Amino acid sequence: MRRYRSLSIVVSVIAVSALVGGLLGKSLLATDDRVPEHYKAFTAALSAIESSYVDKIDSDRLVYGAVRGMLSTLDPHSSFFDPREYAQMRERQEGHYYGIGIQISAVDGDIIAQFVFEGSPAYKQGVRQGDVIANIAGENTKGWNTDQAMKKLRGARGTPVQIALRRRGYAQTINVELVRDEITIPTVPAAFMIDSTTGYVQLRDFGENTDRDLKRALQSLSSKGMRRLLLDIRNNPGGPLDQAIKVVNEFIPRGKAIVSTHGRVSNSDQDYRATEDGQFTDIPIVVMANRSSASASEIVTGALHDHDRAYVVGETTFGKALVQSIYRISGGAGLALTTAHYYTPSGRLIQRPWDASFDEYLTYTMRDQDANKPHNPSDLKRTDAGRPVYSGGGIEPDKRVAGPLEGFDPTRFGRSLSQRGAFANYAAKFTAEGDSRVSQTGTGRTIVKPNFVVDDAMVAEFREQLKADHVRVDEEAFKKDLDFIRAMIRFEIDRALFGVADARRHLIEVDPQARVALTMFGEAQRLSDLSRTPAKAAH
Repeated sequence: MRRYRSLSIVVSVIAVSALVGGLLGKSLLATDDRVPEHYKAFTAALSAIESSYVDKIDSDRLVYGAVRGMLSTLDPHSSFFDPREYAQMRERQEGHYYGIGIQISAVDGDIIAQFVFEGSPAYKQGVRQGDVIANIAGENTKGWNTDQAMKKLRGARGTPVQIALRRRGYAQTINVELVRDEITIPTVPAAFMIDSTTGYVQLRDFGENTDRDLKRALQSLSSKGMRRLLLDIRNNPGGPLDQAIKVVNEFIPRGKAIVSTHGRVSNSDQDYRATEDGQFTDIPIVVMANRSSASASEIVTGALHDHDRAYVVGETTFGKALVQSIYRISGGAGLALTTAHYYTPSGRLIQRPWDASFDEYLTYTMRDQDANKPHNPSDLKRTDAGRPVYSGGGIEPDKRVAGPLEGFDPTRFGRSLSQRGAFANYAAKFTAEGDSRVSQTGTGRTIVKPNFVVDDAMVAEFREQLKADHVRVDEEAFKKDLDFIRAMIRFEIDRALFGVADARRHLIEVDPQARVALTMFGEAQRLSDLSRTPAKAAH
């Protein structure tokens, strides 16, 4: 009976929603007349393994592995979610959960706070990125995995949980009591005025409330005098298709095409248009995109580009134009199955081709881009105003500026510092002036004010910390990356002590991509004018 219960995980499939990247909507599975024969082969193999394999094997493990194996033969993005993974995926899409407001990971047997959400119970009580959560509810967490820790940290709203933190510079653990609350995962973490007329919005992710988050940010900036917009969609991995459509609709008139989808299954061929007159159809827009902008973020960038509503600065986007459907299957598991491609208004397919093993495709963000890569003439498309654009490999920027890390293009040494968390580790020794959330007194702490400057002494101290942490310093690369290093030191200290918006505001001042983008509003205005008179412009 155990194996047949497990088999139902595969065969009792219910389609619950459709995705672009990790996203939700509706779809149905196609069937095949030969499927019953395949069921027989599968159940026979499962039965043989369960009855005769040398060691006892859990049936769920076998079935889950089989499903993953099937999906791995299809494309790089069709994937299986066990019950825990499925719950986490839905949580990300819904944009909220109940807990203390941190993202955690297990590193060398310790539970580490990787990110602390602003305004959460953890943030209010002074929990910092990089803190080791050494004890939860009286239990030592050494050797725990993230599932064990999450079960202890999550709970009903209003219930308390005691934790003990280990932090660099503190001889004793920091004891904190947190009261669980609803945690909102922000998709628009930063929105502010760069100057008296230029608004900045970072669209970092897509969730079920992104359209409302964006509209609220735009209206607030408009009330402060915004007359032009810098829209930062870098490192945005995508999200729900409907949210991408609503975001685009803020900037284009009713009836304009946004995206179309084409596939094999029923109802997969759809055309999506703006259903309302956007509130910001006239302001010039510069979009910043990079190699890690993918899926739904490419729908937004592509639609604004094709309608000449935005001038794009940065790098060619990832090139993921696959519509996926999420199928809830029995046992709380789920799978994401590619069911269609999407196309921009000009007819561009943004999907990049992949190699047989997917290796080259999946490592795209780690490689420098070839700015002179030739185009296939058959891929030529035209924007509303007649500008040439090309299909089949992401959205190419109007102005190319390499910058995979926060707008910078550091050396391999600089990239390694970021990857190993060197800047965040250094930021852990700083405390904001007047911050009394943690009562214990640490040693070697540095007090800083909001508008501090990263001086030569801080850079030298950072270098000494690298040596103390057994990081070999490449002196030549360190000099080349000095601007990047200064920017990242300030960014991580700002983010930890003064919030994401302040961190982003200060970073924009030195971010190479942003500095170029801010000089391109003349081009953006020209495109905005063209978008209102496309017939004349195309002659």
